[in-house]
Amino acid sequence: MKRQGFTNLARALLLASTALLPHSAAMAAEVNAAVAANFTAAMKEIVTAFEAATGHKVLASYGSTGKLYAQIVNGAPFGLFLAADAARPKRLEEEGKAVPGSRFTYAVGRLVLWSPAPDRVDGEGTVLKSGEFSRLAIANPKTAPYGTAAMEVLEGLGLEAAVSDRLIRGDSITQTYQFVASGNAELGFVALSQVALLPEEKVGSRWLVPQSLYAPLQQQAVLLKEGAGNPAAVALAEYLKSPAARAVIEAYGYGTE
Repeated sequence: MKRQGFTNLARALLLASTALLPHSAAMAAEVNAAVAANFTAAMKEIVTAFEAATGHKVLASYGSTGKLYAQIVNGAPFGLFLAADAARPKRLEEEGKAVPGSRFTYAVGRLVLWSPAPDRVDGEGTVLKSGEFSRLAIANPKTAPYGTAAMEVLEGLGLEAAVSDRLIRGDSITQTYQFVASGNAELGFVALSQVALLPEEKVGSRWLVPQSLYAPLQQQAVLLKEGAGNPAAVALAEYLKSPAARAVIEAYGYGTE
Protein backbone atom coordinates (compact mmCIF):
# COMPACT_ATOMS: atom_id res chain seq x y z
CA MET A 1 0.00 0.00 0.00
CA LYS A 2 2.80 2.34 0.81
CA ARG A 3 4.37 1.64 -2.59
CA GLN A 4 1.04 2.33 -4.35
CA GLY A 5 0.54 5.55 -2.32
CA PHE A 6 3.97 6.81 -3.31
CA THR A 7 3.36 5.98 -6.96
CA ASN A 8 0.06 7.85 -6.96
CA LEU A 9 1.64 10.89 -5.31
CA ALA A 10 4.54 10.89 -7.77
CA ARG A 11 2.15 10.63 -10.70
CA ALA A 12 0.06 13.50 -9.37
CA LEU A 13 3.13 15.73 -8.99
CA LEU A 14 4.35 14.79 -12.45
CA LEU A 15 0.98 15.60 -14.02
CA ALA A 16 0.85 18.89 -12.15
CA SER A 17 4.34 19.88 -13.27
CA THR A 18 3.81 18.88 -16.90
CA ALA A 19 0.53 20.77 -16.91
CA LEU A 20 2.40 23.90 -15.89
CA LEU A 21 5.32 23.58 -18.28
CA PRO A 22 3.53 24.34 -21.58
CA HIS A 23 1.86 27.34 -19.97
CA SER A 24 5.17 28.64 -18.62
CA ALA A 25 6.93 28.02 -21.92
CA ALA A 26 4.16 29.79 -23.80
CA MET A 27 4.33 32.78 -21.46
CA ALA A 28 8.12 33.06 -21.31
CA ALA A 29 9.77 35.47 -23.71
CA GLU A 30 13.21 36.88 -24.42
CA VAL A 31 14.40 40.48 -24.51
CA ASN A 32 17.60 42.07 -25.77
CA ALA A 33 18.53 44.88 -23.42
CA ALA A 34 21.12 47.59 -24.06
CA VAL A 35 22.66 48.54 -20.72
CA ALA A 36 25.04 51.33 -19.75
CA ALA A 37 28.43 49.94 -18.74
CA ASN A 38 28.40 51.48 -15.26
CA PHE A 39 25.28 49.43 -14.45
CA THR A 40 26.83 46.05 -15.35
CA ALA A 41 27.21 44.54 -11.87
CA ALA A 42 23.81 45.69 -10.61
CA MET A 43 22.09 44.57 -13.81
CA LYS A 44 23.54 41.08 -13.59
CA GLU A 45 22.03 40.67 -10.13
CA ILE A 46 18.72 42.10 -11.27
CA VAL A 47 18.59 39.83 -14.33
CA THR A 48 19.19 36.73 -12.21
CA ALA A 49 16.33 37.64 -9.87
CA PHE A 50 14.05 38.73 -12.73
CA GLU A 51 14.53 35.53 -14.71
CA ALA A 52 13.88 33.41 -11.61
CA ALA A 53 10.73 35.35 -10.80
CA THR A 54 9.22 35.52 -14.30
CA GLY A 55 10.70 32.79 -16.48
CA HIS A 56 11.61 35.41 -19.06
CA LYS A 57 15.12 35.54 -20.53
CA VAL A 58 17.30 38.65 -20.73
CA LEU A 59 20.17 39.03 -23.19
CA ALA A 60 22.04 42.10 -21.96
CA SER A 61 24.62 44.02 -23.98
CA TYR A 62 26.83 46.40 -22.01
CA GLY A 63 28.63 49.46 -23.38
CA SER A 64 28.93 53.19 -23.37
CA THR A 65 25.62 54.97 -23.64
CA GLY A 66 26.68 56.83 -26.79
CA LYS A 67 27.66 53.68 -28.64
CA LEU A 68 24.53 51.81 -27.59
CA TYR A 69 22.43 54.76 -28.72
CA ALA A 70 24.15 54.68 -32.13
CA GLN A 71 23.45 50.94 -32.44
CA ILE A 72 19.75 51.50 -31.67
CA VAL A 73 19.49 54.30 -34.20
CA ASN A 74 21.09 52.00 -36.77
CA GLY A 75 18.54 49.27 -36.21
CA ALA A 76 19.96 47.02 -33.49
CA PRO A 77 17.05 44.88 -32.19
CA PHE A 78 17.01 46.01 -28.58
CA GLY A 79 13.74 46.00 -26.67
CA LEU A 80 14.85 48.05 -23.69
CA PHE A 81 17.53 50.69 -23.25
CA LEU A 82 19.11 51.52 -19.88
CA ALA A 83 21.22 54.61 -20.46
CA ALA A 84 23.63 56.45 -18.19
CA ASP A 85 21.87 59.71 -18.93
CA ALA A 86 18.42 61.09 -19.65
CA ALA A 87 19.32 62.82 -22.91
CA ARG A 88 19.61 59.83 -25.21
CA PRO A 89 16.41 58.03 -24.07
CA LYS A 90 14.58 61.34 -24.53
CA ARG A 91 16.09 61.72 -27.98
CA LEU A 92 14.93 58.21 -28.94
CA GLU A 93 11.43 59.16 -27.86
CA GLU A 94 11.55 62.28 -30.00
CA GLU A 95 12.93 60.30 -32.94
CA GLY A 96 10.04 57.83 -32.78
CA LYS A 97 12.23 54.88 -31.82
CA ALA A 98 10.89 54.52 -28.25
CA VAL A 99 7.44 54.10 -26.77
CA PRO A 100 6.13 57.53 -25.72
CA GLY A 101 5.68 57.86 -21.96
CA SER A 102 7.71 54.75 -21.12
CA ARG A 103 10.83 56.65 -20.05
CA PHE A 104 11.73 56.61 -16.32
CA THR A 105 14.72 57.13 -14.02
CA TYR A 106 15.98 53.81 -12.71
CA ALA A 107 19.10 55.12 -10.94
CA VAL A 108 21.00 58.29 -10.09
CA GLY A 109 24.73 57.77 -10.47
CA ARG A 110 27.62 59.16 -8.43
CA LEU A 111 31.11 59.99 -9.64
CA VAL A 112 34.20 58.91 -7.68
CA LEU A 113 37.89 59.67 -8.00
CA TRP A 114 39.44 56.30 -7.19
CA SER A 115 42.84 54.68 -6.83
CA PRO A 116 43.75 51.13 -5.73
CA ALA A 117 46.55 52.70 -3.65
CA PRO A 118 45.31 53.19 -0.06
CA ASP A 119 46.79 56.66 0.48
CA ARG A 120 46.76 58.30 -2.94
CA VAL A 121 43.30 59.94 -2.85
CA ASP A 122 42.06 61.79 0.21
CA GLY A 123 38.50 62.75 1.07
CA GLU A 124 38.76 66.06 -0.80
CA GLY A 125 40.53 64.98 -3.98
CA THR A 126 43.64 67.00 -3.12
CA VAL A 127 45.77 64.84 -5.39
CA LEU A 128 44.23 66.51 -8.45
CA LYS A 129 45.66 69.89 -7.48
CA SER A 130 48.98 68.51 -6.26
CA GLY A 131 49.51 66.82 -9.62
CA GLU A 132 51.28 63.85 -8.03
CA PHE A 133 50.35 61.38 -10.73
CA SER A 134 51.33 60.66 -14.31
CA ARG A 135 48.04 59.32 -15.69
CA LEU A 136 44.42 60.12 -14.85
CA ALA A 137 41.76 57.89 -16.42
CA ILE A 138 38.36 59.17 -17.51
CA ALA A 139 35.67 57.75 -19.77
CA ASN A 140 35.35 59.26 -23.24
CA PRO A 141 33.16 62.34 -22.65
CA LYS A 142 31.76 62.08 -26.20
CA THR A 143 30.12 58.71 -25.59
CA ALA A 144 30.04 58.18 -21.82
CA PRO A 145 28.07 60.46 -19.46
CA TYR A 146 30.49 59.67 -16.61
CA GLY A 147 33.28 61.02 -18.80
CA THR A 148 31.29 64.18 -19.40
CA ALA A 149 30.81 64.53 -15.66
CA ALA A 150 34.54 64.05 -15.05
CA MET A 151 35.38 66.84 -17.50
CA GLU A 152 32.85 69.10 -15.76
CA VAL A 153 34.67 68.49 -12.47
CA LEU A 154 38.08 69.25 -13.95
CA GLU A 155 36.78 72.40 -15.64
CA GLY A 156 35.03 73.51 -12.46
CA LEU A 157 38.25 73.11 -10.47
CA GLY A 158 40.23 74.96 -13.13
CA LEU A 159 42.41 71.90 -13.77
CA GLU A 160 41.49 70.97 -17.33
CA ALA A 161 44.64 72.47 -18.89
CA ALA A 162 46.92 71.28 -16.09
CA VAL A 163 45.99 67.60 -16.53
CA SER A 164 45.17 67.50 -20.26
CA ASP A 165 48.44 65.78 -21.23
CA ARG A 166 47.98 63.15 -18.54
CA LEU A 167 44.45 62.03 -19.39
CA ILE A 168 43.87 58.48 -20.59
CA ARG A 169 40.39 57.89 -21.99
CA GLY A 170 38.42 54.67 -21.84
CA ASP A 171 35.80 53.79 -24.44
CA SER A 172 33.40 53.17 -21.57
CA ILE A 173 33.41 53.54 -17.81
CA THR A 174 34.23 49.81 -17.63
CA GLN A 175 37.44 50.29 -19.57
CA THR A 176 38.23 53.35 -17.49
CA TYR A 177 37.95 51.30 -14.33
CA GLN A 178 40.19 48.64 -15.85
CA PHE A 179 42.85 51.24 -16.65
CA VAL A 180 43.02 52.15 -12.97
CA ALA A 181 42.61 48.65 -11.55
CA SER A 182 45.41 47.33 -13.80
CA GLY A 183 47.81 50.14 -12.92
CA ASN A 184 47.84 51.78 -16.37
CA ALA A 185 46.66 54.91 -14.58
CA GLU A 186 47.31 55.71 -10.92
CA LEU A 187 43.82 57.07 -10.46
CA GLY A 188 40.66 57.80 -12.39
CA PHE A 189 37.09 59.02 -12.36
CA VAL A 190 34.80 55.99 -12.18
CA ALA A 191 31.26 55.21 -11.10
CA LEU A 192 30.62 54.72 -7.40
CA SER A 193 28.82 51.50 -8.32
CA GLN A 194 32.11 50.05 -9.57
CA VAL A 195 33.90 50.46 -6.24
CA ALA A 196 31.06 50.44 -3.72
CA LEU A 197 31.24 46.69 -3.06
CA LEU A 198 34.94 46.00 -3.54
CA PRO A 199 36.54 43.57 -1.07
CA GLU A 200 38.61 45.18 1.67
CA GLU A 201 41.96 44.39 0.02
CA LYS A 202 40.92 46.25 -3.16
CA VAL A 203 39.11 49.24 -1.67
CA GLY A 204 42.08 51.59 -2.11
CA SER A 205 41.27 55.26 -1.62
CA ARG A 206 38.62 57.50 -3.10
CA TRP A 207 36.97 60.89 -3.20
CA LEU A 208 33.20 60.92 -3.57
CA VAL A 209 32.92 63.95 -5.82
CA PRO A 210 30.34 66.49 -4.56
CA GLN A 211 27.31 66.51 -6.82
CA SER A 212 27.55 70.30 -6.98
CA LEU A 213 30.56 69.87 -9.31
CA TYR A 214 28.73 68.06 -12.13
CA ALA A 215 25.29 67.77 -13.64
CA PRO A 216 23.15 65.00 -12.08
CA LEU A 217 23.78 61.59 -13.58
CA GLN A 218 20.13 60.79 -13.99
CA GLN A 219 20.09 57.36 -15.60
CA GLN A 220 16.91 56.66 -17.55
CA ALA A 221 15.44 53.57 -19.17
CA VAL A 222 13.03 53.54 -22.07
CA LEU A 223 11.00 50.85 -23.80
CA LEU A 224 11.98 50.76 -27.44
CA LYS A 225 9.56 50.18 -30.31
CA GLU A 226 11.18 46.77 -30.82
CA GLY A 227 10.08 45.79 -27.30
CA ALA A 228 6.60 47.32 -27.31
CA GLY A 229 4.87 43.98 -27.93
CA ASN A 230 7.39 41.86 -26.07
CA PRO A 231 6.12 40.72 -22.64
CA ALA A 232 9.69 40.19 -21.42
CA ALA A 233 10.69 43.76 -22.26
CA VAL A 234 7.58 45.21 -20.64
CA ALA A 235 8.01 43.02 -17.56
CA LEU A 236 11.69 43.93 -17.18
CA ALA A 237 10.88 47.65 -17.35
CA GLU A 238 8.32 47.19 -14.59
CA TYR A 239 10.65 45.00 -12.54
CA LEU A 240 13.28 47.74 -12.50
CA LYS A 241 10.80 49.86 -10.52
CA SER A 242 10.12 47.13 -7.95
CA PRO A 243 11.36 47.23 -4.35
CA ALA A 244 13.55 44.18 -5.03
CA ALA A 245 15.34 45.88 -7.93
CA ARG A 246 15.62 49.19 -6.10
CA ALA A 247 17.29 47.41 -3.16
CA VAL A 248 19.97 46.05 -5.51
CA ILE A 249 20.40 49.45 -7.20
CA GLU A 250 20.85 51.24 -3.87
CA ALA A 251 23.30 48.59 -2.63
CA TYR A 252 25.61 49.60 -5.48
CA GLY A 253 25.61 53.21 -4.35
CA TYR A 254 23.02 54.65 -6.72
CA GLY A 255 20.27 56.97 -5.68
CA THR A 256 16.67 56.20 -6.62
CA GLU A 257 13.67 58.42 -7.23
